[in-house]
Amino acid sequence: MLHLTFLGTSAGVPTKSRNVTGLAIECLNPFGSAGHQPSRKNKPWILVDCGEATQHQLLKTNISSHQLAVICITHVHGDHCYGLPGMLASMAMSGRKQPLTLIAPQAIESFLKVLKQTTQLYLPFEINFVAIEELLVSKPNSDANSSLETEQVSATVSLDLSATHQLNIEVIKLSHRVDSYGFRLTQTLQTIKLDIDKLKEQGVEPTETWGKLQAGQDVTLEDGRQLKSLDYTHRQVQKLSVVVAGDNDTPQLLSEAVQGASVLVHEATYTQAVLDKIMARPDAFDPMHTPVQRIANFAQSVNLSNLILTHFSARYQPYDDPESKTTNMADIRLEVERYYQGKLWLARDFMRFEISDKGVRQLPS
Repeated sequence: MLHLTFLGTSAGVPTKSRNVTGLAIECLNPFGSAGHQPSRKNKPWILVDCGEATQHQLLKTNISSHQLAVICITHVHGDHCYGLPGMLASMAMSGRKQPLTLIAPQAIESFLKVLKQTTQLYLPFEINFVAIEELLVSKPNSDANSSLETEQVSATVSLDLSATHQLNIEVIKLSHRVDSYGFRLTQTLQTIKLDIDKLKEQGVEPTETWGKLQAGQDVTLEDGRQLKSLDYTHRQVQKLSVVVAGDNDTPQLLSEAVQGASVLVHEATYTQAVLDKIMARPDAFDPMHTPVQRIANFAQSVNLSNLILTHFSARYQPYDDPESKTTNMADIRLEVERYYQGKLWLARDFMRFEISDKGVRQLPS
């Protein structure tokens, strides 16, 4: 299963109730320890975007930075990446040694390089940097007539979290004022269940032998019998996918990515009426964000079952009151409900969700 914890849900600047963007995704394997829930020491997680003060938000949760496996940065705007240096520095000071994968625009690597030089930041762990621009470049085929490189609209990074626990991160190019990307994260779990009845019939007692067989190891008993794991186990594969988008004014770019996904997390910076006012100004420029009506129409058109909206303009007060004359979250909610019939959540900081084969449910904060 996957657990989502929103560490920041504001667009551009923090407010008294919302920090800027950050989302923690815990990749849990409930089958990893003979069916028991995983311990805190075995909860690898992914951070999508790291706005300023993300590490402060993290301290208010039960998520450990020592278990952080991957950081994905959607684009270079400050509300999505200014918290990265502080996060890395604190991880270094807390004694982290294991490598960290960082999937981000190439400019993020340059940003960190300059910062390390100017502040003498020392990181005692390796950063495996994956530049998205290089990831999306399709190398020329030697059999093709053209030798030119072309840009793909998506590409995938695969990581092994354990022998039976894999993570695929598909990167999708989006549309914003700067290059921006979304991520489809797919967790694949291989569950191994013992054929207990067969073991008992053959007189194999429930000792450490059972654990080795379930772990995929072949065993030789004291009486000389050789037991092959494949003969005493049943294996199944379980997949779960979520899609998390960076800033984006064209939700249709996610049409393929959301197919089969349990939930889409997408920005809804403001209502259509607010965007119309912005564009009516004499000095107007297109901020290239998705207004609420547009993302609602998209979600409805692709029959999306679950939609979580985030990245709200600071102009929206955190309460939900349709009768109030002050702009508030009711404006967002009512506009979505007008065009989208699926299950909707408007994210708040520290709101938590569980994604499983049973669906999506909100957890107590």
